Amino acid sequence: MRKVSIRTVSTTLGLLLFSAALLVAPATLQAGGRPAAGSAAPDFILPSQDGSPVRLSDYRGKWVVLYFYPKDFTPGCTLEARNFQRDLPQYEKRNAVIVGISVDSADSHRQFCVEQGLNFKLLADTEHTVSKAYGTLTWVIFTHASRKTFLIDPNGTIVQVFSDVSPPGHSAEVLAALDAFQKPQE
Repeated sequence: MRKVSIRTVSTTLGLLLFSAALLVAPATLQAGGRPAAGSAAPDFILPSQDGSPVRLSDYRGKWVVLYFYPKDFTPGCTLEARNFQRDLPQYEKRNAVIVGISVDSADSHRQFCVEQGLNFKLLADTEHTVSKAYGTLTWVIFTHASRKTFLIDPNGTIVQVFSDVSPPGHSAEVLAALDAFQKPQE
């Protein structure tokens, strides 16, 4: 009988799980349909990083950049958040607020905001209800919100959905879209 080390079994099992994740990833499961441009943004109430409740309808009269992201403290999510923070004065000039949502806890968001110097709201969707309502809830090995952004006008209507988000240039992409929507009609 051939001896097999624990390390070999562990490595093989890890490779099998990783391979299975790669097979499932292209067909990532989404709960519910994603609201489309032209539809009313589903209202919600979630706790922010400071524990205070935030309702989407609190922002009526402002443009809302509602972005969903997978996880605090990960490289892509950190870069995306830093870029939104860097450009925050430009959003404010356009009467826009940034609101981020992930399935992380309010405490995780608080720590992330402190570490990264973030001054906008991060909301904790620990029950996954808002991620489901916006069609961003996914799972491969763990449940998380996929990286999607909804640009919502001051009346609460979704005007654009960004599905193929690349963190490095995403904030500039959203600012350009805001400019296009705010441009006076000739």
